[in-house]
Amino acid sequence: MQLSTRHLLGIKDLSPQDISLILDTATQFKEVLQRPIKKVPSLRDVTIVNLFYENSTRTRISFELAEKRLSADTINFTASGSSAAKGETLLDTVNNILSMKVDMVVMRHSASGAPQFLARHIPAAIVNAGDGINEHPTQALLDAFSIREKLGTLSGKKVAIIGDIMHSRVALSNLYLLKKMGAEVTVAGPPTLLPKYIKEAFDVNVTYNIQEALNWCDVANVLRIQLERQNQPLFSSLREYNLAYGISKKLLAGLQKEIVIMHPGPINRGVELDSDVADSGQSIILQQVENGVAVRMAVLYLLAGKRSESA
Repeated sequence: MQLSTRHLLGIKDLSPQDISLILDTATQFKEVLQRPIKKVPSLRDVTIVNLFYENSTRTRISFELAEKRLSADTINFTASGSSAAKGETLLDTVNNILSMKVDMVVMRHSASGAPQFLARHIPAAIVNAGDGINEHPTQALLDAFSIREKLGTLSGKKVAIIGDIMHSRVALSNLYLLKKMGAEVTVAGPPTLLPKYIKEAFDVNVTYNIQEALNWCDVANVLRIQLERQNQPLFSSLREYNLAYGISKKLLAGLQKEIVIMHPGPINRGVELDSDVADSGQSIILQQVENGVAVRMAVLYLLAGKRSESA
C-alpha cells in the first residue's frame, strides 16, 4: 500500500486509510527497535535535512534517531546559527539546501503554513514537524499509536483533550485524527483557552469542568499551558489554573474507573499535571516518547516510497 499524499503537511490531508497504514507500519518498526541491532537499510540512499526554525528537543531528537535507524543521510539545520539569522529568506535557504540534492525536508517553523509554502515551491518531500499554531501531525500520529497500543483500537474510545486548546497545534492535529478514526472527543479547559468555533467545526463535546471531562473519558490527553504564545493574560495565575484544571492523584482517585493519562511534553509539573500523576502507572507519557521514533520511521519510510528490506 502507498500513502495518498507526497508530503505530510497535516492530519487534515490524510485519509483514514493513510493513518491506518502509518500506524501499522510503525508497529513493524517498533518491533525492529526491540532488536539488538536497531538499524535497517531502508533509506540508505535518501538524504534528509532537519530544518528547525523553532526550538525543539524531543521532536528533533526523535526525527534524527528515526532517520539514523533507517540509515538515511541527515543534515541538521537550526535557524539561530545560520544565514537565516542574517535575513536570508526561507525559500533561499531551502533552495541552497536542495542544491545539495536533498530528498526530504523535516521542518518546524513558527509561522503557520510554512511547510505548505515549501511544498508548493520545491520538489523534495516535506514533513511538518510543527507549524505555528496550525498542526503537528507526527505528534498526533504517535498519540494515536500509543492509544491503540494501550486500548486496542481508536474507534469508539472516549478521549478528553484538556488545557490550552487555543494555542495548541497538537490539539488541532489530534482533533482531526481522532474524528477521522471514529473516536469520541471532549475538549476541556477555561473558556478563554477554548476556541469558540471548536464545537461546531469538529463536532466535539465542550466542557469547562475538569471533573466532568475525566468522569466521561477513557483517555485524558493533557496539554501544556503555552505562555509564550499568549499575548495577554487568559487566566489569573498558574496556581489558580492548577487548582481549577490541574490533574492530581486525589482527583483521579475520586473517579469510578482508571483512565489513561497522556501529555505531549514538555510537562509543566504542578500546573497541568502533578508529578505523582505524570509518573504514575496510569501515565503512558514515556511510551509516547518511545513510540515517536517508530511512528516517525514509518512516516519517513512511506514518504520515501521505498520497499522495506527488513520490517
